[in-house]
Amino acid sequence: MKIICIGRNYTDHISELQNEKPEDPVIFLKPDTSILLKKQPFFIPDFSKEVHYEVEVLVKIKKVGKHIQEKFAHKYYDEIGLGIDFTARDLQQKLKEKGLPWEKAKAFDGAAVIGEKWLAKDSVADINMLNFSLKKNGETVQKSNTELMLWKIDELIAYVSQFFTLKIGDIIFTGTPAGVGKVSAEDRLTGFIEDKQIFSIQTK
Repeated sequence: MKIICIGRNYTDHISELQNEKPEDPVIFLKPDTSILLKKQPFFIPDFSKEVHYEVEVLVKIKKVGKHIQEKFAHKYYDEIGLGIDFTARDLQQKLKEKGLPWEKAKAFDGAAVIGEKWLAKDSVADINMLNFSLKKNGETVQKSNTELMLWKIDELIAYVSQFFTLKIGDIIFTGTPAGVGKVSAEDRLTGFIEDKQIFSIQTK
């Protein structure tokens, strides 16, 4: 399985990191070794002093597809989830300044949280009007709606499939809104879609 991540998909997040608004979706990958194992805490890596949480809506691909037309993209997934794209922000900044790839800052072990609960696509009223949020130690730190995506889920599937064959079990991280911030040891991060808790993890 592949973890395909979309960067800069919310205008407010682009602004808070002072990035340029892209003309096309920004794509990067995480290996399966980056998945945080179930019921395990997230251990802050010793190579970074500024690891940030980034909550994101996830899509799980259910069948193989290549060069998918946007009008057919909805047939390639049935489930919506929530996760965290952990980012070693200090390391990422150094890599960006040198024009180097981001993988060391984005794809390290444990950097991809995939919520244990998945929601049936048909169980939500409108996938493009979905509220989601993240709490840190009980305080809401990120809150947004998929309506604010620059590229909606079906657009992303169509775009990504131009470059990568999508396979059963692949997961797309659809981008994070504003509000990203640093995690510290003993933080509790809890993610919600609408009022449903999707995950809760501890940091160490």
